[in-house]
Amino acid sequence: MVTGGARCGKSTLLAWLIAHGTRPATEVERRVHGFVPLAGRTATTAAWMLADQLSVVARTPGELVSMLARDARRTVIVLPDLHAADDPGAVTELALALLDVGHVRLIVEMRSGSTETEYERLTTVRSAVMDLDETRWTDQERYAERAAEPRPVAADADTVDEELLDLDDPAAVCAADPWRVSTLYERSGDGHGGLRAAWLRAGASLTREQERADRAVVLLAALGDDADPRLPQALASLTEGAPWRVIWRRVRGDIAPPWTGPTRALAAGRGPLAGQLVVADHQGTIRLLRSEDAVPVGRLSAPVPLPTALAAHPDGTVTTVDAQGRPHTQRGAPTASGTGLSALLGGGATPLEQLLDDVRAYARKLTVTALASADRVLAVADGAGAVHAFTENGADPHTATLHRGPVTALAALDLQLAEGGGTVPVLYSGGMDGTVRAWAPHADPMASPVLSRPCAVTALAVAATEGGPVLATAWADGLVEHRALDSDTVRRFRPGIHVNAVVLTPAEQMIVGTDETLVCLRLA
Repeated sequence: MVTGGARCGKSTLLAWLIAHGTRPATEVERRVHGFVPLAGRTATTAAWMLADQLSVVARTPGELVSMLARDARRTVIVLPDLHAADDPGAVTELALALLDVGHVRLIVEMRSGSTETEYERLTTVRSAVMDLDETRWTDQERYAERAAEPRPVAADADTVDEELLDLDDPAAVCAADPWRVSTLYERSGDGHGGLRAAWLRAGASLTREQERADRAVVLLAALGDDADPRLPQALASLTEGAPWRVIWRRVRGDIAPPWTGPTRALAAGRGPLAGQLVVADHQGTIRLLRSEDAVPVGRLSAPVPLPTALAAHPDGTVTTVDAQGRPHTQRGAPTASGTGLSALLGGGATPLEQLLDDVRAYARKLTVTALASADRVLAVADGAGAVHAFTENGADPHTATLHRGPVTALAALDLQLAEGGGTVPVLYSGGMDGTVRAWAPHADPMASPVLSRPCAVTALAVAATEGGPVLATAWADGLVEHRALDSDTVRRFRPGIHVNAVVLTPAEQMIVGTDETLVCLRLA
């Protein structure tokens, strides 16, 4: 597989069997999950390419290693041409870090004599070494044919690109080879008006094959407020033909309005909180932002440690799930108190308050992994793949096991029936198993998933719009899909950063939350 074809000078194939494993190299090589030719690549661009092939998203080599460490499945990665990498030392650091992950197997090829320091570092770990100069690894007849072929002399790529590509020009960088742009930005000590920081922040998306207009949307969404003030308009003018327009964006480090921190959970406010976003950060602070421009307007009184999900209710209350799977409910806005005899006698719990009491009592029996709320249903999910839907007709929930493994996201919608027919609650659930399923709690679950991909769901949102119901799905590989359920029309967006939360607003906007950005998009 790796050794096929003629030799290209003196080289050595290093096939590592990590100290944690003892299987022979031939067995390790049976299935390859990632293959990245390193010629001209930096450690960062190699990490982006590997992450894409492995269905995760990572902005840095460190993030890639962390992502792979969380997934215990054996992963086989092939890295040829280490000697030709843009920075062999940094790529070697990435390789050694990957080797520290016990279930990762690496096959690395380098030309001996050109990177002796890296060769020595890599051979200090337990490895199998194949010297490709040995006759047994070479088809001499094919080698002679290849050696006789004329080889064109390439121009100095560094000199040509440096002279022709203006890294301060958004139109030029959106149209150029994205891998070359990435390498040049990494080398550059200049901020290029803010383009460099934005490109390196979203590079895992920008380097994908796409139209210039789509690349401009992603780059604009990652642009900080310290950028050259001419850049947002310049980038917006390049988005003609893309499915999305960036309405507003908040990026780590922004000052006006201030960056509100990493987004770990997100919901559209309802009732007294209508027109606002409820945003939970990594420290558990729950803020209220104006939906129209993300300007902070307040915060909830009590932080929730390590929030994983939240839901906003029609009475202005907000329920947040912490890392231990416990729900916490608090008021996000004052509500009107009762009057007259009902106030004097206490009035009793409202239907929503009773539902919340039922959920909290039931949640003591399980670890809640996801949460969703609509007018007629309140639902929680657990790590065993089950969804539990509470309605106003009793304390016992409707329960269905919809996924293999943990449920990672929930969304709820009161679906309008035929004119005058009222509404029916519908739940959408996403799982670690890579499926999205729909379920009306009073009916049997659908036999087939609504969506299925080979990576986990990280967030869901559903909303009724003038054009019909819309479902937004965020996946572990960084893809966000906006799907019109009546027509099955799909628009896609990749911010280049792991997506933690997504929400749809009544104004037909889609808001995407990550650890680095909070972006509001509208269909073009």
